[in-house]
Amino acid sequence: MDCITYGDLEKKVLSYTPLDVLKLRRAYEYARRRHEKQLRASGEPYIIHPLNVAYVLSFMHADMDTIIAALLHDVVEDTESTLDDIEKNFNKTVRELVDGVTKMTKLDFNNKKELSAINIRKLIVSLARDPRIIIIKLVDRLHNMRTLEYKSEQKQQEKALETLEIYVPLSYYMGANKIRDELENLSFKYLKPSIYGDIKKQREDLKKETKPLIEEEVKKVRSLFKKNNIKASFEIRYKDNYSIYKKLIIKENFNMIHDMISIKVLVKNVKDCYMALMLIHKMYTPINDRFKDYIAKPKTNMYKSIHTTVFGPDNRLIQFQIRTVEMEQIAIFGLTAYWFKYKNNARIHMQKDLENNFQFFKEIKELDSTILDNTEFLSQIKKELFGSNIYVYTTAGDVIELPNGATVIDFAYKIHTDIGNSMVAAIVNNESVPLDYILSNQDKVRIITDDTAYIPKFDWLDKVVTTSARNKIMDYIKEHEE
Repeated sequence: MDCITYGDLEKKVLSYTPLDVLKLRRAYEYARRRHEKQLRASGEPYIIHPLNVAYVLSFMHADMDTIIAALLHDVVEDTESTLDDIEKNFNKTVRELVDGVTKMTKLDFNNKKELSAINIRKLIVSLARDPRIIIIKLVDRLHNMRTLEYKSEQKQQEKALETLEIYVPLSYYMGANKIRDELENLSFKYLKPSIYGDIKKQREDLKKETKPLIEEEVKKVRSLFKKNNIKASFEIRYKDNYSIYKKLIIKENFNMIHDMISIKVLVKNVKDCYMALMLIHKMYTPINDRFKDYIAKPKTNMYKSIHTTVFGPDNRLIQFQIRTVEMEQIAIFGLTAYWFKYKNNARIHMQKDLENNFQFFKEIKELDSTILDNTEFLSQIKKELFGSNIYVYTTAGDVIELPNGATVIDFAYKIHTDIGNSMVAAIVNNESVPLDYILSNQDKVRIITDDTAYIPKFDWLDKVVTTSARNKIMDYIKEHEE
């Protein structure tokens, strides 16, 4: 049972921002009265749910409008309150946030295909208008998953699968890794309870066996850092159950998962990140192909960190994750970390960064603008954004995200329209490949172009999987038709 009270919420919000306490209390009382006769499946008063959603958001330092919208996010859906009532009693922004979350709640990803396809466009609109809508909805789903035990087994399976297919990718794209990890593990627990239990036990046994050894290594590293005037904090982490499961699916031995044990190292600045890396490599033997510099080349959701795997005591593999405190906030909270940095102006910065730096946002806007048929749109969303993606590299080391099954042609058009239109050859991992070559994770791709050639052909349309590439090929062919 949940034991969060309104007092807990008010205290937490006051800890990071001055606020109009009367306004917050009024929002809580408004929601409490509207939900007064409603109970959750657990038997608790319904207000417990929106209160918990708001409380989780307060740990992200969410702004006042977001906290209030979280308290009110179900009143339009589940009570007689209207959006006009929300705007009259609070403000237009809260109304828009509640409206967006309400529309997302109505999404049906599994049944009634046409209705589902129409509704998912509301997700696109809400994301384009205000990322906070998606953030509230993710936390809403998180609390519902935390209390899924009170639902029927069939409902547990349905919600867990939907969460894994839709909300986990969304949380990844938003960079909200802490939410993503918990959603993954809760879904895994209900979808495959037996396997979940086995892996959980193996993980706990490993933790008991190795933690004292790893703690001793941390002491040694801390001492080395101190001698070199590097201030750092350390956290020992063990890979979570669902991540272990994904590794085991591809037949990786439990004891050979290279990042099963990791030590997170937080330092003051980027310079110290690289100094820490040098000292760690001086102390331990690194595994060369397990080194990733996500500071120089961030992930597609703006995650930054240095990862290096080394041989620890008894030849156990240990991964060090080295980053600054600011990078850590982004690693945990994603876009929501902007609330820590920009306070009440965070939404503007969230939106700007989303549009300029997050690859998936550009893809989702293009799909919305170019596909008219709703069912086809939904199909492509699931295929290109919510399916199994691969990450390949340009010659400059930039990471490009593509759907599974993507070809060299998809890659070229993802880089730039002119690159695709003038492509004559491709080299993948230093070997020449045909243009319809299907790319694999971590491939390094070089495109050879010839600006004098008229390249795109109709048969290319059968060799691409992304809507973006298909549209650009069609545009080129139409433009150059005689």
